[in-house]
Amino acid sequence: MFKRILVAVDGSMTSFDALNKAIELQKLTDAEIFLLCVYKHHSLFEASLSIGRPDDMDIPDKVLSEYAKEVVNHAKELAKERGATHVRGFVKAGRPSKVIIDFAKDKGADLIVVGTKGTHSDKDGMFLGSVSHRVASHAKCPVLVV
Repeated sequence: MFKRILVAVDGSMTSFDALNKAIELQKLTDAEIFLLCVYKHHSLFEASLSIGRPDDMDIPDKVLSEYAKEVVNHAKELAKERGATHVRGFVKAGRPSKVIIDFAKDKGADLIVVGTKGTHSDKDGMFLGSVSHRVASHAKCPVLVV
């Protein structure tokens, strides 16, 4: 059925719900799980437009990359605690929906599992998040939106 399941994680509760669903599917199929956290690249120009700036400001990409690594590591720990095997984590920079779709293609994913909304979605619950909507609309493999 499925050999490679890509789970997009961003630290939101819905992304961890997606991870839980992928773990259930893995137990049925023995698929490999790829965890992917994508952070948006910020140029130094964009950083210079920030209103508040701490005294020891790091380059935004470095901070975002470190946070993404923490998200992936936390997701890996959760997956292993819940009985998942064959779990690998990845961090990429770029536009999340495009990176998720391209990564799935590059890794030969049979299924992409995403949460309905991420950390920056609208709060009224009326619509899918923009990332999950774009991934579901443009991916070449099946997409499970949890």
